[in-house]
Amino acid sequence: MSLRLQRFHHFLFLWLLAVQPSTAQFLDDFNGSTMERDPSGAHGWTYYTGDGSAVMDFSLSGQGYATINVDATRDTRGIWWALIRRRVSADMDLSLLSNPKYALRIEARIKVSDAPKRVNLHLNTQRTTDFHSHLMEFDIPDTSGWHTISMTTHRFDAVPGDSVYGQLALMDWGLERYHVSIDYFRVNIVNLDTVGTDQGVQVPYHPPIQKPAAMTYHIRMAQSGMVDVEYPQMTFSNWYTRDESGKTDLVTVGGTQFVILRWDLSAFVGKKINGSGLLELITHSIQRSADYEKDFGMVRIVEIIGGKPMWNRKDVSYATLCQGQPLTHVLNSQMIIDVNVSERKGSKTLATIPRPVLQRLIDGKTLGLAIRPLGAVSASFYANPDREGKRGAILHFNSNAKSSTPADKEH
Repeated sequence: MSLRLQRFHHFLFLWLLAVQPSTAQFLDDFNGSTMERDPSGAHGWTYYTGDGSAVMDFSLSGQGYATINVDATRDTRGIWWALIRRRVSADMDLSLLSNPKYALRIEARIKVSDAPKRVNLHLNTQRTTDFHSHLMEFDIPDTSGWHTISMTTHRFDAVPGDSVYGQLALMDWGLERYHVSIDYFRVNIVNLDTVGTDQGVQVPYHPPIQKPAAMTYHIRMAQSGMVDVEYPQMTFSNWYTRDESGKTDLVTVGGTQFVILRWDLSAFVGKKINGSGLLELITHSIQRSADYEKDFGMVRIVEIIGGKPMWNRKDVSYATLCQGQPLTHVLNSQMIIDVNVSERKGSKTLATIPRPVLQRLIDGKTLGLAIRPLGAVSASFYANPDREGKRGAILHFNSNAKSSTPADKEH
């Protein structure tokens, strides 16, 4: 055997040793004629919905991919979830995970029927109790392309003998019919030194609330308004309350009313958002009950993705905002986040706004934010800043925009 051939065989042996852990993987490319199914998820795919009346199906397309179909038309509250799940660890050497150089990576290539929307990937075991850990949401910006998304775990608790399950889920997409096509679904044990970065636009699920002061830019709303689905022609520019301090202009969310907000972000056009930001609202009052079921009495923050872009408080109505478009084309039917309103008068409600949403606001793809009731709640916020400019809604965020003076950082 020549020296060159010996060196090649030696290199091949070392390469095989290096990549061997990553071959311990689960892969379903959905190219077969039948789908493995098992209600337990141990020996095939299981799928189910919860927290609402949505129903789903998961099946092969016959064209090299599988499809999740969700029918949420009989749902009313919009807090449903739908997921696919199966055991992925049958051929994996989980002892590798005791080495800090190795981790689990879950990956899928998907295409969605509606956008912008989020899906999530999740890994768990039969011992998992915190089902928000090792979970990552992904922002899918369009319906035209296939998107590869992946999440690499950190300190995932799995040992030999455990069953590791991988899943993909949709949450709170709306009250219509939706589908997600999946080209492949894969879970690998990977070497962190060589695997590279994750793919897709990651959106951490309910991250800790940051401090507004830690962010660079604090942009006060340009306009706040109210519209009412039941009274589409009416304007609510003079919505107010009166107390011992006098008359106060408000915006109120509750019943068929929702609040709309927009900002002047023209100074940031062409800039990139760094990390997530915050929406700050100042409470005037809130009425709700502590007796209701899960999530019933929160408010839902959503993107305004259509309708009239430059509305004005004094003359905006539901009809003029929508301009003949259905509400699902004006407001994203999937929320950004649901939050409990801070109850004390003058207190702050802070809601995390993910980087992709902020970027769409700067790019003009998202026209503003809306606040809708989630269940039976009536919450009023200050419509206008006070004399010190402190009571209107504020967006806090970081960006690569250049600021010449501190005054440029607050509007």
